[in-house]
Amino acid sequence: MSGGIQARNGFTLVELMIVIAIISIIVVIAIPSIAGAKLASNEASAISSLRTLTTANQHYRTRFQRYPTALTDLSATGYIDTVLGTGSKSGYVFAFSGSTDTWSIAADPSLPGTTGFRGFFVDESGVIRFSEPGPATSSSNPID
Repeated sequence: MSGGIQARNGFTLVELMIVIAIISIIVVIAIPSIAGAKLASNEASAISSLRTLTTANQHYRTRFQRYPTALTDLSATGYIDTVLGTGSKSGYVFAFSGSTDTWSIAADPSLPGTTGFRGFFVDESGVIRFSEPGPATSSSNPID
């Protein structure tokens, strides 16, 4: 085969570099979106957990005529799962404070800015409140 078209095997270095550059651009664009979605999902999980804890506290009071004094009380009676009963879930730490007549729970990111931005708070009123940044209190704005 003299002077004919040569068979071409594989890709050239330039073609491979173009493909790598395109993949790199896609990754750079996608990573911040993925990180933002993770933060949003952690915050949504914290809010959902606070709603669950509010309901669990009310059921506990109906059954025992008093509020629990620790998250472990709710876990031991089966009102919440053991993961939430440890006080940590989905990048948030849940701090329970209570007596037989009152209770409150603060949920704050375990790594602020990495696992979440907002802090949350709920008490026996059932109103979930938030603060950004920093811990929420009973005087913080309610969530919508």
